[in-house]
Amino acid sequence: MLTDNLLTIKEASVWASQFLDKQVSVSNISYLLQYGKISKIRKDNELLISADELARYYKTINLYKEHDWKNRLGNDLNWALSFSQFKESETTKHVHRLHPYKGKFIPQLVEYFLDSHTDDFKKEIFFKKGDIILDPFCGSGTTLVESNELGMNAIGIDVSAFNALISNAKIYSYDIADVKKETDRISKALRKFLEDKKNIEFENKLLEELKIFNDKYFPSPDFRRMAAQRQVDEKKYGLQKEAEFLPVYEKLIKQFNIDIKTGRDNFLDKWFLKAVKDEIYFVFEQIKTVQNKYTKIILSIILSRTVRSCRATTHSDLATLINPVTSTYYCKKHGKICKPLFSIAGWWDRYTKDTLKRILEFDKLRTNTYQKCLIGDSRNIDILTELELKHAKFANLIKEKRIAGIFSSPPYVGLIDYHEQHAYSYDLFGFERNDNLEIGPLIKGQGREARESYVQGIAAVLNNCKRFLINDFNIFLVANDKYNLYPEIADKSGMAVVNRFKRPVLNRTEKDKAPYSEIIFHLKRK
Repeated sequence: MLTDNLLTIKEASVWASQFLDKQVSVSNISYLLQYGKISKIRKDNELLISADELARYYKTINLYKEHDWKNRLGNDLNWALSFSQFKESETTKHVHRLHPYKGKFIPQLVEYFLDSHTDDFKKEIFFKKGDIILDPFCGSGTTLVESNELGMNAIGIDVSAFNALISNAKIYSYDIADVKKETDRISKALRKFLEDKKNIEFENKLLEELKIFNDKYFPSPDFRRMAAQRQVDEKKYGLQKEAEFLPVYEKLIKQFNIDIKTGRDNFLDKWFLKAVKDEIYFVFEQIKTVQNKYTKIILSIILSRTVRSCRATTHSDLATLINPVTSTYYCKKHGKICKPLFSIAGWWDRYTKDTLKRILEFDKLRTNTYQKCLIGDSRNIDILTELELKHAKFANLIKEKRIAGIFSSPPYVGLIDYHEQHAYSYDLFGFERNDNLEIGPLIKGQGREARESYVQGIAAVLNNCKRFLINDFNIFLVANDKYNLYPEIADKSGMAVVNRFKRPVLNRTEKDKAPYSEIIFHLKRK
């Protein structure tokens, strides 16, 4: 520690780790500087940070958060279930981040209820190694992956074909050498495909011009800090500079003859620039030629992840699309002028490397257990019949042992359109959409009729799944039950709510950052 309570970035990470009693990395401190959360101080040509200012920041953001949230959400909030001690890289560890998915829970939450620990809140062990866990709303497969890590078997069900693809891709075992060979081949073919095109050269020139412009008018982190302290009208200034840069962009478009039109025929046509669509279809055709079934599946996931990142929209609207963006724009997320993407090459390369790394990380933890996600309607699917067609050994295990319980997060009433969030992949891969089978879909809203339909739907799922469970089953359902529907759902399922675990949800991707909680309902047979 230096005089005047000034710290280097490295010293600040050590100080902050002690102050918060959790690991704070150098990159965490650099993030605060980059985004203007704290001031940078120059002294004797060294970049320093005020410990006092850092303490004030953490007290405001972290130390008082628990007290504030409990005041607003109730003292029954179980802060231990916030998992605030985990870094973002830990809550998205290994294959959990193979593909984005809106509305998924973090792996630590699943682990908390499945593993063999007890504490002041979880006073008994509900599951053991070798048990079979069911997730009838499988989503992106978090329960399947965590079950594997813990030495448990897991069966998932989802009405979405793409959700099943993601879930199964996470738990498949791959020939890494073959995956590496095929990704290298496709990357090389894509570069050759782009050789006679001008969009890469155009994009590089555009980036040069943007850097000059942004360095002058949006210096980092000074501009962010001024905007945060309202020393500048960010919206007005951003729009002004956006208009000022537009002629530069239009001149380059004309110079390189770049086609920026979008269409209306389908999702891909509407949300992707023509140059980007051409590359997407090129890579897709390359993937079709892959012989190894599992390699083809993981390459499809990489492509889908790449496609999602290359939609013609602003960075801040990536999860909630508003209107296609085909020109440069002021980006509130980054505090500067940004651009749409004109090539998938960079994201494809990045995600191929990241995917291989994550698969290898999970392989070190993998246990010799069974996991499978089935496509179907959990209200009426015959799990054994369907599983016998897909995984006969697993079906026989369920016949022998039966399923120990459920850990799942059912859809919330009128909140997310689970098919539409991956519409680009349905268009690309030609999957059949089952929007009409969704329970509590966004399009039906949250009115009385929608809530009644939701109760009937979730209860039907539990009654159907109950046929395959042991007598003394444990069911855990994660829900934001603002309409108090789950006691009625339990009753209609011949079950009782025996406990509620109320947890704060800290790391939400939505723009609304207001205190938010969800309840983990523990259900048992009446």
